[in-house]
Amino acid sequence: MLETGIKGRCSEKVTAEKTAAALGSGALDVYATPAMIALMENTAMKSVAAELEDGMTTVGTKLDIAHTSASPVGSTITCESELTGIDRRRLVFRVTAYDDAGEIGSGTHERFIVDAAKFTEKTQAKLQK
Repeated sequence: MLETGIKGRCSEKVTAEKTAAALGSGALDVYATPAMIALMENTAMKSVAAELEDGMTTVGTKLDIAHTSASPVGSTITCESELTGIDRRRLVFRVTAYDDAGEIGSGTHERFIVDAAKFTEKTQAKLQK
């Protein structure tokens, strides 16, 4: 059952493929903001997946994130999420990311609950127009 307070936690290593230089979001070999955002979205998504009805999933729709500290290749990044709001199909999460030295980013993330098959069908229909 979906209820506020559900928490998630995921970690990953900073590799060369996850740097700003590799992802095109900057010129330095530090953990990229797009990589941090993907980890935040993944953490939030996984935290509620088991509570959804069969065939349902969530899609990310909004981010308000600050990336406040750089992390070098070799660091471990851990993201924690907490479901703080539910408005029908809209879910609001507080997300925070840490490296080995402390907090590197935080903010809010919104996801919507969707029927996976219907969502995919509607999206694919764009190619027919």
